[in-house]
Amino acid sequence: MNTKTEEKGMFWSFPVSHFSYFFIWAIVNGYLTLWLEQVAHLNGSQAGIIFSMMAVMSLIFQPMFGYFSDRLVMKKTLVFIILLAGALIGPFFQWVFLPLLASTNAMVVAIVTGIYLSFVLNGGVSVIEQYIQRASVINKFEFGHSRIGGSIAGAVASFLGGRLFLWQPSAIFWAASVSALLAFIMFLFFDKVADNNVDVTTADNEKVNMKDVMALFKVRNFWILGIFYMGASALYDVFDQQFVIFFQTFFHHVSQATTVYSNTVTVQMFIEMILMIPMPYIINKIGARNGLLIYGFITALRIIGTALAPNWIFIVVLRLLAGFEMPLVLVSIMKYIGLTFDNRLYATVYALAANFMKQVSVFIFSALAGTMYDNIGFQHTYLIMGSVVLVITIIATIFLDKEHKDPTTIPRM
Repeated sequence: MNTKTEEKGMFWSFPVSHFSYFFIWAIVNGYLTLWLEQVAHLNGSQAGIIFSMMAVMSLIFQPMFGYFSDRLVMKKTLVFIILLAGALIGPFFQWVFLPLLASTNAMVVAIVTGIYLSFVLNGGVSVIEQYIQRASVINKFEFGHSRIGGSIAGAVASFLGGRLFLWQPSAIFWAASVSALLAFIMFLFFDKVADNNVDVTTADNEKVNMKDVMALFKVRNFWILGIFYMGASALYDVFDQQFVIFFQTFFHHVSQATTVYSNTVTVQMFIEMILMIPMPYIINKIGARNGLLIYGFITALRIIGTALAPNWIFIVVLRLLAGFEMPLVLVSIMKYIGLTFDNRLYATVYALAANFMKQVSVFIFSALAGTMYDNIGFQHTYLIMGSVVLVITIIATIFLDKEHKDPTTIPRM
């Protein structure tokens, strides 16, 4: 078997790995808020503390994980630790969260939960994503095509999650545990890379050090990219955290709202999955920078439009725009970092600019949004969020650097 055939054969396991990890992400984030409200009986502010703790712990996990990922390169040690922690999600919520909530202060439980979920999700996502991105460079396939597995996971999690939740709410967490074990098996036995090409991700085997990382903070474009994510991508996440509760206000019965929401997100994920196929080619054509900016403007439109929506049908249409947003940002950011920054620091840039700085904003806005929902309502809160996204995207349009057409011209740290 020649090298090209081997590399092609080393693609198909990665979409399955993407699927199994992002199924955890989708089913937990999609139904955690409902579970906290209906099963744990937490109010908006208490639920907001969990999301805030997830964000603040990311400020520790993400820089650390990014640095270690750049040091480990293609070694899977950190990947395995994260997936084993993910396999404990079901036992945690079934046998730790509820008993702890009954015997101690709700705030303590929220803090512990936020730390744990941050390790698996907010911190873990950059580790999984950067590993597969590097594998895509080595095995010569498009990262976006592997990420289709993540989109399929979102659709399956939405479709299955709503039904699991109506059957037995805690079943969503056990489904996450099973998926984490599947991801562990995929990374352990099936996700292989072409050894002869490994040096393309290691910059001639020169390992990064803290001096390289510190030099990154002197790069203006690093800060502009981080600010963009603090505005556009962070508020996208905060907007979605308690969106399902707002959505329920348009219905007379919670079960009807849950079913419609589940089906809507399933269609959204289907759109996302389909668009992931041509999106790498589209971004290659229009440029990764332009892809990021288009994502920002669509996000602002969706949040502001939701605030002004007269009925649930209008909201469903806007929700489906997320199917366009995610392929844009997921493919664009991976290509943009690879064509703009020193590739030895790929995981560090991704962890810091696309995750760390984003989580600074999520930490601030999650608790603030929870309070605002309770005090001024969802519509007014969404108008403020959408306006912030719009302003930040305009700033990025002016100051974000264009990517290098030739990666060899990217300056080293």
